[in-house]
Amino acid sequence: MLDISILIPAAGASSRMRGRDKLTETVDGLPLLRRQALRAIDTGAHVAVTLPDPDHPRTAALQGLPVQVIEVPDSDLGMSASIRRGVGHMPRGIKAMIILPADMPEIETEDIQKLITSFESVPFPMLQQATAADGTPGHPVLFPRDCFMALQTLTGDQGARDVLKANAHRLRQIPLPDRRALTDLDTPEAWQAWRASQGDACLTG
Repeated sequence: MLDISILIPAAGASSRMRGRDKLTETVDGLPLLRRQALRAIDTGAHVAVTLPDPDHPRTAALQGLPVQVIEVPDSDLGMSASIRRGVGHMPRGIKAMIILPADMPEIETEDIQKLITSFESVPFPMLQQATAADGTPGHPVLFPRDCFMALQTLTGDQGARDVLKANAHRLRQIPLPDRRALTDLDTPEAWQAWRASQGDACLTG
């Protein structure tokens, strides 16, 4: 196993889905959360997934997968709660952590691997951020171990933007095809439009 971890924050309330859960919507015949976990596992990295509690319905989407499930009882405090808990539960010896949002259905294993390869290609630790083909910053993002302390001080629902800003001098941007690094789906309308664009309009999750 690589000495890199992939954290999939999946403890959010999916509040903009009006009663549906975006992470159990079907993509390629699988719940989106399971699909993301499988793409991450295929890199050979350690994979951790945050959930509100171990009995949450999303747990079923991870059944049988070799992932570390991390409970986030304070998930109502926003994305930062998942990041703080995730960093705090990383295995010993992990030298970098990739934050892979759970609601980005176009991310493939090869995209995650690009960040890992780029990180390992330089002799000093650099942050790696995926971008769209046109250079627009997106996700996922890799943080070297020396960023972990800063990640554990995050608050609110802004993710790790402040850590990225503070480390702009050592941020390497990795372009992914098309808009893979930007496509996230957190409303029923976004799901409908995306499925139509994929020729998959008949699927409803």
